[in-house]
Amino acid sequence: MGAGQGQSVDNGVSPAFGYGFATLQDPVWTLDHVLAATGGKCVAGRPEVRFRAVSTDSRTIEPGDLFVALAGDNFDAHDYLTAAVARGAAGLVVERLEQDFSGAAIVQVDDCLRALGELARYRRRQIAGLRVIAITGSSGKTTVKEMCASIMAEQGPVLKTMGNFNNLVGLPLSLLPVDYRHQTAVLEMGMNRPGEIARMTEIAEPDICCVLNVQAAHLAGLKSVAGVARAKGELLAGSRKEAVFCINGDDELIRELASHFDQRQIIYGFGRGAMVRATHVRNCGSKGMAFTLHIGDEKRRLQLACLGEHNVVNGLAAAALAHGAGADIDQIGRGLESFRPFAQRLQLVEVAGLMVVNDCYNANPASMEAAFATVSALRQHRSVAVLGDMLEMGDDDEAVHFKLGEVVAGAGFDYLLVYGSRADFIAQGALAAGMDKKRIKWPASRLAAAEILHSLAVRGELGSTDPVLIKGSRGMGMEKIITYLKTVNSE
Repeated sequence: MGAGQGQSVDNGVSPAFGYGFATLQDPVWTLDHVLAATGGKCVAGRPEVRFRAVSTDSRTIEPGDLFVALAGDNFDAHDYLTAAVARGAAGLVVERLEQDFSGAAIVQVDDCLRALGELARYRRRQIAGLRVIAITGSSGKTTVKEMCASIMAEQGPVLKTMGNFNNLVGLPLSLLPVDYRHQTAVLEMGMNRPGEIARMTEIAEPDICCVLNVQAAHLAGLKSVAGVARAKGELLAGSRKEAVFCINGDDELIRELASHFDQRQIIYGFGRGAMVRATHVRNCGSKGMAFTLHIGDEKRRLQLACLGEHNVVNGLAAAALAHGAGADIDQIGRGLESFRPFAQRLQLVEVAGLMVVNDCYNANPASMEAAFATVSALRQHRSVAVLGDMLEMGDDDEAVHFKLGEVVAGAGFDYLLVYGSRADFIAQGALAAGMDKKRIKWPASRLAAAEILHSLAVRGELGSTDPVLIKGSRGMGMEKIITYLKTVNSE
């Protein structure tokens, strides 16, 4: 039984962790397991065959693996079945079979992507007492996942989403390694279009859920913030009636989403009515954020080793999820204090004598504003914003980038460097908001951006304590500016 099973949440109601299935002691898959999970048909292979692990990459297959032949927009793994068998695959899950593979078990299914998800769901159900925590939202998912995993590790072994494996392929691959040793699985759910989170919820069957926020992100596929809300809400809509929901009480859209459901809710936020809340928040500059954590009538002072007030909100979300999973306030406090931010997420680094705030992992309007607020708190004399495009902004792309320029000008940055195909819109917004054109630079490349920063430092217009924010969507590769900055400085 996992720690926390049968423990009461704040109102004395116990979440029902696990499904009562026999614990799967052996991490090895049998052919019967695969057939039971997928509903597929065995067209070749011995009944006694066993599989070491499930893989979708023919390049990394190890002897004894089960290879699931996924088909994507630009590839079809059925073209690599021979390579998979040559590397030692003991079994294949396929939609079609055009040749025989001597010695390999073959299971034919209608849809390999669905079969992969069903394998993960089967595995999840086999681990008695496992607590599954699911997290989605427009921003902060990975940070909250890591914070929550850090807390739950205080109780016992934790399985968590690998990196940002948070889509219909990544989530099953993250869940499949779970075994009887794990007490908790902390899973991140991302999406680009409606229906994806609904399917991931079906696979993971979470016990504790949180929609962190609803913001302008992935609008190319979801059209509007309302579309984002509906898609994120699929996590709540698809969860069992016994699930516990953790709700951001300070977010009107999230409160509206949650109002349509009867599941037990733990409210977190800064409001006095929140079950999990923060008071006496203090910005400690480069050392992070300090605050007093309240859970019901209990409280504990702690310090997060990450920048920005928005990370206090992320910490509250992680605390609420962990509280719902049975962690006590001391475990939550220790777990949050031991958390360290990931690279490229408001990561403070010294590069070529400059204080760089590396927030290159991704970007949307809300995360941009959070980064601006964080840098403003660090600013002593001057500050610089180096901004790339925000991708997937949909039909409002130009207006969103113009607004971004207005916001960055209002944030008081001394210099603005804009890079990418939307650079002019950001610059126009900054100019309209009163920023001096002499303070705006249009580097034609990431190398040129590094050269401008280096030049500002050489001329004494930027010092070692002046924060330089570098941020843009993942596809912009803004982190290369940091690499180039090291090279330029050494010349």
